[in-house]
Amino acid sequence: MSQPPFQPPPQPPQPPQSPQNYPNPYNQPAPPQQAPGFGPPSPLQPPMQAGPPPVLGQPPMSGGPQPVPQAQPPMYPMQPAPPFQGPPFGQQPNASGNPAGAVFLGLLVSFVVSLLFSGLIVVVGEHLTFATSTTLYFAHALLNGAIVGALIGKVGHRSSGARICGAVIAALGAFFGWANSLPMYIAKQEGFYGIKNMLEYNPFLPAKAWWNDEASGGVDWTSPLGLVLAAAAAWGIAYLIGNQRRQA
Repeated sequence: MSQPPFQPPPQPPQPPQSPQNYPNPYNQPAPPQQAPGFGPPSPLQPPMQAGPPPVLGQPPMSGGPQPVPQAQPPMYPMQPAPPFQGPPFGQQPNASGNPAGAVFLGLLVSFVVSLLFSGLIVVVGEHLTFATSTTLYFAHALLNGAIVGALIGKVGHRSSGARICGAVIAALGAFFGWANSLPMYIAKQEGFYGIKNMLEYNPFLPAKAWWNDEASGGVDWTSPLGLVLAAAAAWGIAYLIGNQRRQA
């Protein structure tokens, strides 16, 4: 029998060697190693292909660590600002202060001032002339209106209702300050029975005496003029003081 020819056993496969371990018969220096992506391509590395810049949300074309996309805040649509709406026509903004307290305080002070004026007329009434009594009447009307207006402007501030009430209170104070002096004078001269007779036979005698001119028998126009002065003084002073407090 013939035998097969002798065959050497197969050698195990060896791992691939790096370019430094390849045989170098001419003892040439090995080419320098470069970082991937920089410089000319090495013979063992394929050249990089230029491509379009990466789009947000897509991975880049080249290798390496990929940037982590950052979370964007949600975008909300812009809302147009509402147009400015002023107060309705004829309506003023809410004024500060205490209008009710100002009216009550003005009424109280006006009553006290008119009572003092009535007492003054009773004391010196017998020695007064028509010109002197008219001058005192105007002075009392201005004083009453000034005090009431100052209180209204200081406490009620810019309240129009308080100013109107203050003007009415000042005019009533000027009227009753003069009209009440006649019953007080009658009570001084005749006592309680004189007041009783006046209330029984002529209860409107003080108002008639305030309105009528005793000298000529007609209408005494200085009497309503005093009411106008008192109301104007109260309104004007309340307006000035209220505006000054607003600017402060």
